[in-house]
Amino acid sequence: MTERAGWQRTHTCGALRASDEGSQVVLNGWVAARRDHGGIYFLDLRDRYGVTQVVLAEEVAGDLKLAPEDVLCVRGTVRKREERNINPNRETGEVELVAESVEMLSGSKLPPFEIIDDLDTGVELRLKHRFLDLRRAPLQQNLVHRSRFINAMRRAFEAQDFVEVETPILTKATPEGARDYLVPSRVHPGEFYALPQSPQIFKQLLMVSGLDRYFQVARCFRDEDLRADRQPEFTQLDMEMSFVEEEDVFASWEQVLIDTFKDSMGYDVPTPIPRMPYKEAMERFGIDKPDLRFEMELVALDDWARASDFQVFSGAVEAGGRVMGLTVKEGGSLSRKEITALEDVVKTYGAKGLAFWKPALDGGAGPLARFVPEGGAQELMELLGATEGDLCLFVADPRERVVQRSLGELRVHLGKQLGLTEPSEFRFLWVTHFPLFEWDDEAGRWFSTHHPFTAPADWELGGGGFDLSDPDSPIGDQMSRSYDLVMNGWELGSGSVRIHRADVQQRVFEVLGIGEEEQRQKFGFLLDALSYGAPPHAGFAVGLDRLVALTLGMDNIRDVIAFPKTASATDLMCDAPSTVEAYQLEDVHIDVSARAKAALEEAQSSPEASS
Repeated sequence: MTERAGWQRTHTCGALRASDEGSQVVLNGWVAARRDHGGIYFLDLRDRYGVTQVVLAEEVAGDLKLAPEDVLCVRGTVRKREERNINPNRETGEVELVAESVEMLSGSKLPPFEIIDDLDTGVELRLKHRFLDLRRAPLQQNLVHRSRFINAMRRAFEAQDFVEVETPILTKATPEGARDYLVPSRVHPGEFYALPQSPQIFKQLLMVSGLDRYFQVARCFRDEDLRADRQPEFTQLDMEMSFVEEEDVFASWEQVLIDTFKDSMGYDVPTPIPRMPYKEAMERFGIDKPDLRFEMELVALDDWARASDFQVFSGAVEAGGRVMGLTVKEGGSLSRKEITALEDVVKTYGAKGLAFWKPALDGGAGPLARFVPEGGAQELMELLGATEGDLCLFVADPRERVVQRSLGELRVHLGKQLGLTEPSEFRFLWVTHFPLFEWDDEAGRWFSTHHPFTAPADWELGGGGFDLSDPDSPIGDQMSRSYDLVMNGWELGSGSVRIHRADVQQRVFEVLGIGEEEQRQKFGFLLDALSYGAPPHAGFAVGLDRLVALTLGMDNIRDVIAFPKTASATDLMCDAPSTVEAYQLEDVHIDVSARAKAALEEAQSSPEASS
């Protein structure tokens, strides 16, 4: 066995307890705090395991000048603290290390911000110095949790006889809904690889290969606008199974979730996870990722509105639209100002306004009260499940989608505002039976609701012969065999039964406007594989960054990723993306456009660049 260096630690900074009293130990760590008590220094020495208080006599310290974030080797004896000096908020709080020698392993400049748990510093500064930000215990704990959670998920899949297979990072550009990140080839002038948006095609090829049960913790890349739950590069767990249908995938994943949450968090996931068709989710909750931790469901009021004297309501229904409402229990105490703020929420999603009613048998109060017919309050209250003291909110619009989404998002807003959601509770839902295609007015064509490899519910696609330039074409009525997994109002991931027949895959490509030549150019290898005996197969992928963040009660995935990008897809620490040398561009046969050169020159001449 190799002999250890004298400065190497015998214990971590979170390991020492009262039972270690009298032990001779060596600690390594960073100076988290330093206090001078008249010739005796008290240091807080920190590593990722915890903090230990070090007692450092002046004669031991000698000429050594210690500063925050210096890296030390401390040798000494463990001593129990007096009862009055015990720190109950620290696992090592019963003891301290009386230093006999201190060795500086590495000095530190003054950090740009204090390394403390409850840091209130701008995100940009933290990302610029991410290596310092990651010294903070909350971020380290996040990454430790992430590691344990993902490894528990790996074990759960292996227990079901899945095989982890790595798929290529340098691959072929194929349309999957977002822009590809492209990599120029040096040895093939003018040609490009694409970084994978997902391993979708490769995992289907593995099913054709007979591997039958595959999973992978996969790195994926999408060049799209970012949000709190999106990054240009992210991690997902993909899986695929052969000779299965939807319920087989659901059963496999439910067991994985049971095992993973129990193993990594000690949490019991309630199963079976309920299923809900897409149309039902939209009708009851207004969105396809409903949060089931609280009620407050949407109520259809079309029949009531049709007979109403309120022209806004009756007119919306006559125009083919909808009138829907929801009831806020005990919401009657909300002020007019607070209700007006709720109107701003629905307007964000296209609604023209928000009507409200404070129900009572005598007709109630609010702008809608005068349109409730005499003696008709009880009927409306029964429809809405409302009682006196509640608040009823309504949206009407000729566009069903606007009514559903605006009220659905209002429901989510109210759930947070009124404290109806419990962060430590995890409610899952399978949303099923999505439309196969959706029309894009701007592009003037049909797109896949999920992706073009999703199997249709009707393998004949209605028999064909449709006008694909018509947004009202019956092709829009085709349903898919896709499904989403939702937790606490967030979409964790999507999956589907796949197309395993080459003829059906070609027909779907045609609906999407991908002609025969383009099919061969972009997907020839897939079509070839499907013609060599492809088994029926299905799969699913979950976004691990998002799932891990949600298990920690966080909405933003940034702090469960070691080195995240900003909202503009930049790495402030590495200063990426950045320019490269001219010879590097020549090697890969790239000539930067005049527009790009002008943008670079402008950026280089800006005050920020010269400061």
